Amino acid sequence: MFNQLFLDISTGTIDWSRAQFALTAMYHWLFVPLTLGLAIIMGIAETCYYRTKKQFWKDVAHFWQKLFGINFAMGVATGIILEFQFGTNWSNYSWFVGDIFGAPLAIEGIVAFFMESTFVAVMFFGWKKVSPGFHLASTWLTGIGATISAWWILVANAWMQYPVGCEFNPDTMRNEMVSFTDVALSPFAIDKFCHTVTSSWIVGAVFVVAVSAYYLLKKREMELAKQSMKIAASVGFVASLLAAMTGDTSAYLVGKVQPMKLAAMEALYKGGESQNLTAVAWVNPFETPNCRESKEHALCVSIPYGLSLLATHSLHGFVPGVNDLLDGYVKADGTREPSVKEKMVMGKAAVNALMVYRKAKKAGYEATAQKALPVIKANMKYFGYGYVDKEEQVIPNIPLTFWSFRVMVGLGTFFVLFFAVLTFVCYRKDVSRYRWLLILGVCTLPMGYIASEAGWVLAELGRQPWTIQDMLPTWVAVSDVKPASIATTFFLFLGLFTTLLVVEISILVKQIKKGPEYGK
Repeated sequence: MFNQLFLDISTGTIDWSRAQFALTAMYHWLFVPLTLGLAIIMGIAETCYYRTKKQFWKDVAHFWQKLFGINFAMGVATGIILEFQFGTNWSNYSWFVGDIFGAPLAIEGIVAFFMESTFVAVMFFGWKKVSPGFHLASTWLTGIGATISAWWILVANAWMQYPVGCEFNPDTMRNEMVSFTDVALSPFAIDKFCHTVTSSWIVGAVFVVAVSAYYLLKKREMELAKQSMKIAASVGFVASLLAAMTGDTSAYLVGKVQPMKLAAMEALYKGGESQNLTAVAWVNPFETPNCRESKEHALCVSIPYGLSLLATHSLHGFVPGVNDLLDGYVKADGTREPSVKEKMVMGKAAVNALMVYRKAKKAGYEATAQKALPVIKANMKYFGYGYVDKEEQVIPNIPLTFWSFRVMVGLGTFFVLFFAVLTFVCYRKDVSRYRWLLILGVCTLPMGYIASEAGWVLAELGRQPWTIQDMLPTWVAVSDVKPASIATTFFLFLGLFTTLLVVEISILVKQIKKGPEYGK
């Protein structure tokens, strides 16, 4: 019953469900990084006001808080729709993960979201109603609440990439949490949170720099623009360095627990020791290659030993390629990683034993059920492979993963250099005299969003076909809904989210053109 139900779901349902979730997630992620990033900027500006008591800093804080509020409202609207899709389009997934996925989201909704929602009201409407100290605390707590909210959402996402702290209960057909600490504090969750939040600070810094550069180019709001740019340049420089550090840790963890994603990131087909890191190469973004026939990349420029250092923290470490992972290989500790076909055999053994267990339990054959339990437990690690028909199904989209990684890393490197130069100029020179730097500052705005979205494309598409790594493929996780119904809501959401985005941009542009309200 378990596998028959899932395998009867049509391909159209799977494709439209994935497309709708990707649409919602990518639109939602246009708003979240700016919320987290602006929270730091406006917090620093109000701290300056609290310490100096100068009206100027109050005006600066008030201006950025207005822009924060516009973006915050849009993020909430898209986020709510995103979470509802787990129940509507991914009900099999929601059932299978039990309380593990739901617990972090429940905590996020009850604690973090209400925290930021409460203090955001004080921040906007409490300037003349509460003391300066309480208002400053409210501003920082709004940002902290948004960051805590991101923490619990990222804990849930990290668990999908690295499922720990759980056991499968064949009676309830659910994965059940056995260690909340393992789930909430897994290395994957901590690194994902740190990398995501610091990259969001970059987006906020880029936004403030772009707006400030616009004012300086127009020769208006000069003092506000210069001081805001100083804050944003400093935040952006620190954030870009932290993002690079956490990105290194992320690559190391991916190499340990998601080696197929790492191989796809590098378009590495045959692995080995002392692997070079591809800096530039021609990989056709519109063609998925046959990994068994793929040859060396054209126009390839590599960093010697770079990939081994990134993935193993050793210059001569072994990094498996796609074919190694398909065929099986011997790991550094001497243990052998099974081939995909071997994992498929073990996965099917787990699925079949689960069916036997369920039928025996229903019929009252307790002895038969108990014989099936050891088989389920022994093979549960590869349960998801029981639904894989061809070994090629476990390979993610290599060109898309390859280019997403390079866009993210390339722009991340650019931001380190850009913010380093900008910080130096802002603190040692008159930045308004460097017109080329101001024009570049405006041009960096879309780059921040492109880098941020590329990171999420890499994280989510790189682990395909798994909804939960090695345990549940996407075609097993979806709800049994007609494709036409999902397609209809896809286009409704596309129209709604595009409208929300256009409305937000128009309101932001109008508010930026209007400028700050002084002395309020």
